[in-house]
Amino acid sequence: MAVQNGKDLLIKIDINGSQQFETIAGLRASRISFNAETVDVTSLESQGGWRELLAGAGVRSASISGSGVFRDADTDERARQIFFDGEVPRFQVVIPDFGVVEGPFQITAIEYAGSHNGEATYELTLASAGVLVFTAL
Repeated sequence: MAVQNGKDLLIKIDINGSQQFETIAGLRASRISFNAETVDVTSLESQGGWRELLAGAGVRSASISGSGVFRDADTDERARQIFFDGEVPRFQVVIPDFGVVEGPFQITAIEYAGSHNGEATYELTLASAGVLVFTAL
């Protein structure tokens, strides 16, 4: 597999609730992470005293974060609406030459920043809020 361009890791938002996804404007850096809690079932009978984990029993989650230049685009307005209304719409994360992760996410943080001699920037943080589906490319 060839090396991938970081700019091709895209975060897309359901712009109007009808599964019409648009890339969030102005992003320059993005990240998705997957997590799985463990359930420890180690007992005195565990072979050799090694820890044992219960397969598939822990809570799985994903988080998305991104930062970029504030463009005041339709996607910025939609993100603000989602945050202030407490909505949990569908998002997509396109991982180049790997696949697409899609599912409901809640925007848990929006930060805006800027200096008098620089551009206005923003950061988003999202947390998964339901079942995620992975589709290989």
